[in-house]
Amino acid sequence: MISKLIEKYKQIPAAAKASLWFAVCSVIQKGIALITVPLFTRLLTTDQYGQFSVYQSWYQVISIFATLNLCAGVFNNGMTKYPGERNKYMSSMQGLSTVATLLLFCVYLPFREYINEFTGLSTLLIVTIFAECLAAPALAFWSARQRYEFKYIALVGVTIGVAVLSPALGLVAVNLTEEKGVARILSAALVNVCVGLFFYILNIARGKKFFNKEYWSFALKFNIPLVPHYLSAIVLSHSNRIMIERMFGETEVAIYSVAYSFSLIMNIVTQSINSSYVPWTYRKLKDGNTAPLKKYTTILLLVIATISLIPVLVAPELMWIIAPPEYAEGVWIIPPLSTSVFFMFLYNLFANVEFYFEKTKFVMLASVTGAIANVGLNLLLMPKFGYLAAGYVTMLCYMLFAFAHYMFMRKVCKEKLNTKSVYNDKLILLITLAYLGCTALAMSLYNFAIIRYSILVIAFIVLIIKRDFVINLIKSIKSKG
Repeated sequence: MISKLIEKYKQIPAAAKASLWFAVCSVIQKGIALITVPLFTRLLTTDQYGQFSVYQSWYQVISIFATLNLCAGVFNNGMTKYPGERNKYMSSMQGLSTVATLLLFCVYLPFREYINEFTGLSTLLIVTIFAECLAAPALAFWSARQRYEFKYIALVGVTIGVAVLSPALGLVAVNLTEEKGVARILSAALVNVCVGLFFYILNIARGKKFFNKEYWSFALKFNIPLVPHYLSAIVLSHSNRIMIERMFGETEVAIYSVAYSFSLIMNIVTQSINSSYVPWTYRKLKDGNTAPLKKYTTILLLVIATISLIPVLVAPELMWIIAPPEYAEGVWIIPPLSTSVFFMFLYNLFANVEFYFEKTKFVMLASVTGAIANVGLNLLLMPKFGYLAAGYVTMLCYMLFAFAHYMFMRKVCKEKLNTKSVYNDKLILLITLAYLGCTALAMSLYNFAIIRYSILVIAFIVLIIKRDFVINLIKSIKSKG
């Protein structure tokens, strides 16, 4: 039996193996993070946990400007555009990211008092953010290339290593001081900086290019118009915590953040799947063979819908496990945020087509629309309905986000491929409506645990029966299409 499984595993294409291991790695990584949440929510006060969450949100915002998010869309395009110069391209992108970080830090210094007051962070924490922005992209560049080339062994080891080391060091740090919020922040940052510096040196040693005019010009032309897009994505996912902290306080931020972490447990899995799916999508678009996209993207979306439903179904019990009673009302944020995960994946499917054809203006317009709606609706609804409204605003904005990207994707397809869409739009709509209906049903059953878990068992049985469906999907994503 085991030998047969090993033989079947050996026959799986390299790209499919990579996708499988990236998904497994992501589950382990997020699982470790989730396991440690109950420890930190009990070791830290809600105010201290809220401080850590606010720091993470500001890090995400500042890093967009400090790194230009060069490890995202433009990096995959560069891997395709310069196939024989990937080492040089990667080290050059790292050089550009470094220059951007240092320039922004120079802007921060003369205005540090104002910026500190605006963000609510001390000079020490802002400097820590810049240290992470300087070092962390190196690991992100290396990881993105591993994913692009379907090299999973080293990436899995490094990812799990960081996932274990960060909370382990954090647990030691918070037990050694009364400033537990700061200790949690600095311990996590230390791991990111040290690991990042290792890969910074490695990338430079291999590529031996800090500056390349062609690469920098290509990256800046491609990515600068996308800065509003990346910032908008951060606004959608992190501005809620900043606004909650300003309107209500760090205790409410802590409750929202725990629910957010729990509800988005599968987000890292869907991101990993999308990262592995992008190269395959690019190859199909390059070859003009879009028929497989219609078939297998629909199947993949069905899998994502099922994954996103799991946190919704088990939310009351796991919320009770991972946090003290004062966090309990956060359970009602989980369904809309889990729904946001589904729409995140959906909009990425559409945006991948826009990225391939370098239609960054469309990407920017769709993203900015969603971000403006997020801030506006939060300002309108949170004072009336409380901080829990932020979760539902996020869900609505990701829906808008996905719809806008869908409309722009159709425009790109008409211009470049002479077709309305590369996907099966009707089935995507049907899956989306079914998912929303199942989420509403699950919320209505929060007082009926037996029924909810019966649904989970039935879904698991169906998944086993239809396992060939999933296996065929994996086998179809081949490295050369």
